[in-house]
Amino acid sequence: MNFDLKFYLKLLIRRMPVMMLFILACTSMGVITAVKLPETYSTSARLLVEAPQIPDSMVASTIRTDISEQLDVIQQKLLTRANLIDIANHFEVFENIRTMEPDTVEQLMRAATRVRRSAGRNQATLMTISFEARTGAVAASVVNEYVTLVLEENAATRKSSAESTLQFFDQEVQRLNQELDSKSSEIAVFKSENAEALPEEQSYRLGRQTLLQERLSRLERDKTAGENQRRDIVEIYETTGRINQRQAQVTQSVEQQQLVVTQAELDQALSTYSTNHPNVIRLQARLERLEAIVAAQTAAATGASPEEQITPEKALLEATLSEIDSRLDFINADIANTEAEFEELQRNISRSSANGIEIASLQREFESIQSRYDAAVNNLNQARMSERIETTAQGQRITTIENASVPRVPTGPNRPKIAIMGAAVGIALAGAYFMLLELANRNIRRPSEMIGRFNVTPISTIPYIESRARRNFRRFSLATATLAVLVAVPYGLWYVDTNYLPLELVVQKGLTRLGLG
Repeated sequence: MNFDLKFYLKLLIRRMPVMMLFILACTSMGVITAVKLPETYSTSARLLVEAPQIPDSMVASTIRTDISEQLDVIQQKLLTRANLIDIANHFEVFENIRTMEPDTVEQLMRAATRVRRSAGRNQATLMTISFEARTGAVAASVVNEYVTLVLEENAATRKSSAESTLQFFDQEVQRLNQELDSKSSEIAVFKSENAEALPEEQSYRLGRQTLLQERLSRLERDKTAGENQRRDIVEIYETTGRINQRQAQVTQSVEQQQLVVTQAELDQALSTYSTNHPNVIRLQARLERLEAIVAAQTAAATGASPEEQITPEKALLEATLSEIDSRLDFINADIANTEAEFEELQRNISRSSANGIEIASLQREFESIQSRYDAAVNNLNQARMSERIETTAQGQRITTIENASVPRVPTGPNRPKIAIMGAAVGIALAGAYFMLLELANRNIRRPSEMIGRFNVTPISTIPYIESRARRNFRRFSLATATLAVLVAVPYGLWYVDTNYLPLELVVQKGLTRLGLG
């Protein structure tokens, strides 16, 4: 279907008053707003994120937050509601701010604040903070206040993070130190309570066990030998009335041995000499003296009085048996002690394995705590160095490259742009009005529309013939409406601006409601 330019031109002329209303109203509002908007001043400050003064290869910082994340956190804390309202009230950013609602102040502060960051691979990280205000001094003051808050927040955040890390590892070291002391005490108490059955002395106990076994065997042999000797001496005495001299010598005293020797000499002398011979008399006197001494010794050993002693042989027998019994008692006591020690060693050897397992478990726990303690001490030392670096501002930091200066030339508003935008909005509304009417109109006004609607080709068409009076009336009405629009729209805008609300505020509220302000 061919485009009928003449037809649409006529429609454009016919609808011109209403379209002019949109164009004129929007253009007028744009021009008036551009003219009446107050001048604004904008200034900015640039911040640089500097690398640490001390390389991480020498002292690693405990703050591992990415710089982009740090800047995001700082920006969010900077643009909090409380900060924005406090800064606006402190520097009286807006006229009549005391009468403004806090929500309005917050919205206007956010709209006037711009924070931009630039970063890249092998590039420095920069932050630019700008603010637009009614005067250059206010804009510079607000930006400098922003910069101060950013620097303070960055320093406080890094220092607080380093101090928190240091405090954590300090507490961890103290806690692990207490666990080490407790575990050491537990091991010491266990070893003290099981000192006789510790695994490290197991080889000594096994060796001692072998020695005790050999000692028991030797004592049993000595006991058997002593018992046999006693039995033999008693049997010989009961049979012959005398004791075996060789057996008795083992246990006889000096006087008893001398008594036996003297008795033998006397017997030999009587076989040769008579009883009156001087040698016989001397030996008899000596024999009597030794018998008295042996009787006294026997009485002392057996507890009997000298009168109860009958013969030297019997006294010698009793002394010999007493000596053998004493020796057997000593051997029996030694055997009992050795067996008791042997049994104690057996119990300790049995307990040693269980104690070894328990000590190994305690030692593993101690070593585990020790390894964690060593790691915590290393981390504590690193945290101390990191805290020292952050305290002295030797770590990563944000510095000011350029402070905000007071602008002398206004940076806004862009009056031509506002006026052109107003005219563009009016033209867009007029075009939308024209297109809306065309889409909503379903009447047949041209032969081509009949062909397109009913798919038939008329033989001929008879156009509507307008009378002269009707044409003149239509033209007069169009001119009148256009003139009315040209007069009424500026007057209406002037009236609203003068008596109701300034047009720039009306435009601002409209843009704000649309989400464009």
